[in-house]
Amino acid sequence: MLDTGSLQDAYRTLLDAAATVASADDPNPAPPDGEWNADEILAHVSLVSAATIAAVAGIEAGANTTYDNRIALDVWTIRRTIAHAGGNAGLRERIRGQAAALCALARSAALSDAELGTLVPARLLSNDTLLVDQPMPLRDIVTGLAKAELPGHTKQLLALLPERAMTEATR
Repeated sequence: MLDTGSLQDAYRTLLDAAATVASADDPNPAPPDGEWNADEILAHVSLVSAATIAAVAGIEAGANTTYDNRIALDVWTIRRTIAHAGGNAGLRERIRGQAAALCALARSAALSDAELGTLVPARLLSNDTLLVDQPMPLRDIVTGLAKAELPGHTKQLLALLPERAMTEATR
């Protein structure tokens, strides 16, 4: 069984940051060149969360699975996800549900240590840079979400805030 406390905390912190950005004077501030706006960040997180849920469920089902984040970087897919969710509020609600589902699956008594140790062929990119192209234990995929992916996107969201609002949000 996997302790999902840090994963729950990372999702909660991300969703709090997203709500702060959404309630700011300019709820959809223009990001720096080459960066995503708040909705695009949330759509990406939703797609990564869905891929992680699929990998965990696949291993629990005894299926061969892979983990590949390239679809979560695709502009068309990101825009489609935003439209399907109905925008920022819908994306936050979708991520909230995905967080609950992933945490429930990952801490499930049905998910054994052997399954958490299952090597999953993984391909992870960021800004067109290949970060991982090798099998990873399922446990590392889930904990990587909590330790790196979600905190990174939380910072990215908070960077969209004007300086004064960002100082207040990080207190």
